[in-house]
Amino acid sequence: MTVRIAHLSDIQFGGELTEALEAATREVAAFAPTLTVVTGDLTLNGQPSEFRAAARWLARLPAPRIVTPGNHDTPYWNLVLRSLAPFDRYRRYIGRAEAGAFDARELVVRSLNSARGAQPRLNWSRGAISMRDLRGIDWGPSSSGALRVFACHHPLLHLEGAPVEGGVRCGQEAVAALAGAGVDLVLSGHVHNPFVIALPDAEPGRWAIGAGTLSKRLRGTPAGFTTIVATDDVYEVNAHGWTGARFEPFQTWRLPACAVSGRPSPPRTASARPG
Repeated sequence: MTVRIAHLSDIQFGGELTEALEAATREVAAFAPTLTVVTGDLTLNGQPSEFRAAARWLARLPAPRIVTPGNHDTPYWNLVLRSLAPFDRYRRYIGRAEAGAFDARELVVRSLNSARGAQPRLNWSRGAISMRDLRGIDWGPSSSGALRVFACHHPLLHLEGAPVEGGVRCGQEAVAALAGAGVDLVLSGHVHNPFVIALPDAEPGRWAIGAGTLSKRLRGTPAGFTTIVATDDVYEVNAHGWTGARFEPFQTWRLPACAVSGRPSPPRTASARPG
């Protein structure tokens, strides 16, 4: 099995880093992914012009694609629309907001919308997961041996030292449910910095992976995107960083895969390492 995933996030059209975005679009096409995953914040303020630009850009990315909304993909400054119809514009220009699915022999991906237009807490930008929707996901036959991936905008776990916090309601419960469902990788964005952490209280070889941003709103790391090459025993994760002229390797991890039915056990010598 070899699966190639291009993971991009937080482009924030209206505040995009144009040169880096164009270069990333070319790099992703050259990478020839099995699937392209975009984990939200396509726009900066949820304006129609920003969504139109985002839709044009998405059409240039390699298909198939899974795209899920972020908190910036609501009418940011229109409190009425943000409260009553937060994702109407997203649906009009991008597509279904609630959930997404991709199925292939070697890869099964599901996504849920972790963003909300309004919440009964002051920081509305934080995330929430519907456990009812999560538990209702059909992952297909458990013996398929396919790589299982879940995608949403907000990191479900607390990230030590992160510049912002996902603050996801039911985040820990969601991680436990995903691990119990045999999910190998959980992809997200939101913090604008790439990361890799092991899923807690799960079998070894299950990971949360975050992509950076292609916007001007940098938080201590270069603009960038992430690629994942998954084989039966190792996931090679590369965070590509923008130098101002080109993309170069910024951080690399070689992660042992989880041993499941239909896949061999990972070699004992494999380990996660920051690059």
